[in-house]
Amino acid sequence: MTIAAVQGSGPFQRAAPAVKLIALFCLSLLLFATNALVVLGGVAGSVFAAVLLLCRAAFMQWLRAWALLLSIGVVVLWTAFARDVDDAIIVFLRLGTLSLFATAVTATTSVGQFIDTITRFARPLEKIGLANARDIGLAIGLVIRFVPDVQQRYRAVADAHRARGLPLRLRTVIVPMVIGTLQGAEDIASAIDARSIRTDRQSEERLGHAD
Repeated sequence: MTIAAVQGSGPFQRAAPAVKLIALFCLSLLLFATNALVVLGGVAGSVFAAVLLLCRAAFMQWLRAWALLLSIGVVVLWTAFARDVDDAIIVFLRLGTLSLFATAVTATTSVGQFIDTITRFARPLEKIGLANARDIGLAIGLVIRFVPDVQQRYRAVADAHRARGLPLRLRTVIVPMVIGTLQGAEDIASAIDARSIRTDRQSEERLGHAD
């Protein structure tokens, strides 16, 4: 699923990335803390109404994410078959609500904002020597950046094959995807160098060795 950035100045766009991520985390805890259909239905209705009214573009992106919705539908149907309808409704309310809110957060937060926010959240881990905050932020940011990018490149290659009437073959799909991904990686590397992330990390490592 490719989530495009939603332009505008609505509440979702103006909210700080940290606030949106904390809200997403709290929402996930709430959704999985109870099995009461009344509570889950109320939370789901509130989230659906809020996203639809405050960030309609993100809501439409969620509706167009057929792969995500199909996956949720399969899980719901399997739950209804293996267990019962009430459990299937619970799964639908949880996954549907969480995926919708996550879509709104992703669509209104840039990759750079994700990296900076996750880096700040990871600072305590760095202080106690468990991890490097910049590495965590950069890794998560790159995953968010490249997973949709690879999907988009595959669709572009597949569309080009169909337009020329050519069958999809592994060798004719992999090569342009690899080349395009490497070009994108080079652009990302240039952006990282422009932000002095690797330079700062190397300086920190040299200072650490010197100590």
